[in-house]
Amino acid sequence: MNIALTDEALNWFKREMEVETGDTIRFYARYGGSSPFHEGFSLGMTREEPIEIGVKTEIDGVTYYIDEKDLWFFNNHNLHVDIDATNDELKYDYRQ
Repeated sequence: MNIALTDEALNWFKREMEVETGDTIRFYARYGGSSPFHEGFSLGMTREEPIEIGVKTEIDGVTYYIDEKDLWFFNNHNLHVDIDATNDELKYDYRQ
C-alpha cells in the first residue's frame, strides 16, 4: 500500500494547512459518512504526530501517513489524494 498526492493536493496542504518541513499529516478512519468499502466510516485528515506508522510518504519534508491501526479501512488499496476543482477540497481515491 502507498500514499500518492498530486501537485494540486500538495499545494492545497501548503495553502490551507500551512504545512512546512517537519510537519506530519495523518489520514485516518473516522466514524460517520461512507466510503467505497465501509458504510458508516469515512476518511479523515489531521496534523498529528505519529504513534505507529503503517504506511507513509514524505514529500518536501512533510510526512503524510496512516497509522497501523487504520490500515483496515483501505481494504488493501492505495490512497490517491487529489483536489476536487469544483469546491477546492481534497478528493480521495482508492486504487489497486
